[in-house]
Amino acid sequence: MDKAIVIENLSKTYKNNRGIQDINLEIDRGDIFGFLGPNGSGKSTTMKVMVGLMKADKGDVRINGYSISQDYEKAMKKVGCIIESVTPFTYLTAYENMKLCGRFYEGVGDMRIDECLDITGLLKFKNEKIKNYSLGMKQRLGIAMAILSNPEILILDEPLNGLDVEAMVEFRKLVLNLSEEHKTTLFISSHLIHDIELTCNKVGILYGGKFSGVDSTQSILKNYSSLENYYLSEVDLNGDS
Repeated sequence: MDKAIVIENLSKTYKNNRGIQDINLEIDRGDIFGFLGPNGSGKSTTMKVMVGLMKADKGDVRINGYSISQDYEKAMKKVGCIIESVTPFTYLTAYENMKLCGRFYEGVGDMRIDECLDITGLLKFKNEKIKNYSLGMKQRLGIAMAILSNPEILILDEPLNGLDVEAMVEFRKLVLNLSEEHKTTLFISSHLIHDIELTCNKVGILYGGKFSGVDSTQSILKNYSSLENYYLSEVDLNGDS
């Protein structure tokens, strides 16, 4: 089974008529997929439906072959995610937050907690209270929590929001490390085109709730000088439709 995520005819419309329409997408195992689009284009809606935080009007999502609507627990068993923002308990330390999070999973002990904090570069700050953490450190803690159960698939909604340049570079290294060393499949939404270009091997654009389809970053960069130029041409094509 080489498809990690399959989205079929997914639609969700809000009362203001915004939302997503007929999204179809397949993510291969091992891909780093960049879900690109402006704020308000429907990225978070899609991702909330993908992880079962919101019900679709029609269509379905299959993760590792299991339907989100029919077989939720099995679908989510090997998935880690951050949707919208990371909200650790600020009066606790990183270690204490991780310990709390670990109670949701079987067999997560101190060794695994330290390993995840090490992967995300936070091990030396594990006993510091979160209220003293920078925004970038909080984002990294969110990722440490998301990988605690050793997931095969990681779904990250706007993980680069609010990060400074240094933290973005660290994040890119972290994503590539998870993909190469741990064979994790990643689904990352962002409106920061440059970072998607440098991190993801596949890209899909969502604009006004409609999906433009998927292409490999390599193929895009053969035909366009940058991902930004490709993005603008796709938005131009789909903007009025």
